[in-house]
Amino acid sequence: MALYSEKVMDHFRNPRNVGVIEDADGVGEVGNAKCGDIMKMYLKIDEDTIIDVKFETFGCGSAIASSSMATEMIKGKPISEAMTLTNKAVAEALDGLPAHKLHCSVLAEEAIKAALKDYYDRHGIAYDPAQFPDCEHCEGCR
Repeated sequence: MALYSEKVMDHFRNPRNVGVIEDADGVGEVGNAKCGDIMKMYLKIDEDTIIDVKFETFGCGSAIASSSMATEMIKGKPISEAMTLTNKAVAEALDGLPAHKLHCSVLAEEAIKAALKDYYDRHGIAYDPAQFPDCEHCEGCR
């Protein structure tokens, strides 16, 4: 049995939505000190819909694949739907990740939520702080 699924390998070899959005409406950066992975997500939002999303990830293949898949899962979606994206959904969409790499999907979820929190803060939009739980990796939530 292969360590990584074909979907993980595809998103690692051919990542989608890589890059920077210069005039992003929300930016979130998270990192994991244990493994050294760093993810930065950029969101372009129009009328509560994520019309564009880009990422920059410094990390392993699982981190890159998780970032790529997560961006595909929220692009074109309403903010409310992006807020419900979980690391489990990202891992499942990749047809699974090895147990020791699940933290990569957690970082993808956290990066999206950090970028959404930044969007709310920049635009003075009220939100429930419980939507953005304080976590050990998420700089945007501190």
